[in-house]
Amino acid sequence: MRDSARETGDAARTAFDRRLGEIRPALHRYAARMTGSALDGEDVVQDALVHALAAFNGASPLENVDGWLFRITHNAAIDFLRGRSRRGAALPLDMAGAVTAVDDTASRIASRAALRAFMQLPPQPRSAVILKDVLGHSNDEIGAILGATLPAVKAALHRGRAQFKLLAEAGGERPLPTLDNDQLARLARYVDRFNAHDFDGVRAMLSEDVRFDLVTRARSVGRSAITSYFTNYRGIDDWHLRIGLVDGQLAVIMTDPRTGTSNPTNIIALDWAGDSVSRIRDFRYARYVLDGAEIVLLPQVGQRRLTGA
Repeated sequence: MRDSARETGDAARTAFDRRLGEIRPALHRYAARMTGSALDGEDVVQDALVHALAAFNGASPLENVDGWLFRITHNAAIDFLRGRSRRGAALPLDMAGAVTAVDDTASRIASRAALRAFMQLPPQPRSAVILKDVLGHSNDEIGAILGATLPAVKAALHRGRAQFKLLAEAGGERPLPTLDNDQLARLARYVDRFNAHDFDGVRAMLSEDVRFDLVTRARSVGRSAITSYFTNYRGIDDWHLRIGLVDGQLAVIMTDPRTGTSNPTNIIALDWAGDSVSRIRDFRYARYVLDGAEIVLLPQVGQRRLTGA
């Protein structure tokens, strides 16, 4: 009996792990729009998956695994936004007086909008619009995810669509953020050394306890633990690094020189502690992160010109 129960449990966990991999891009589409950032959205998804894995063994049999995972991701996104608010970041604009008729273009407007555009909606209407018009959930499913009544879902969806339509009609491009020369200089050093295959030079820029995440594939801590990462990049020719902005955040943008285009193929996000890299997130195997991200390539120049040296 015990062996049978163990086998049943193992099979359930295997099926659950498989579903996590399948649904992860959709969870990211939600989280990225809730936070206004592809990179922050992935942090939310990773936090949500940690909570989901911890809760799975103690959970009752789940009738709707997808809904349960979206609810956990929603809660993780709200926690992230609360943390951002406590850190002093600007709150979303609340256009409470904007009311207009819903029309057939709602889904098209939402599905094509930049991630940061969703931040102009308050959290509840934002959630409703993302779940309905981007991800295609029913109103009942949205209510279960948000813990809201059907009338509350309909009201939030009406309000969010109305505000989003006004934003789309207003149009206009946002100016690029002011960039810090010191940040640009250290990022340019990293990119220049990486492009030159000077991986010893790149490693010298890493902190001893650097955190590394090859998203969906591997995670480790410590400079010595990621030697194979650079070795693998040395052996392939489908990459060239550029400096750019991802939803307004400085990042490394990868392009494929074999195509003769500057179309982004990957994102590498770096965190810094002084002049040392304290965290690397490489999305080579999680290219869903590119979906909807607002990516701007900065002029392709070396560190001397970037810093004015």
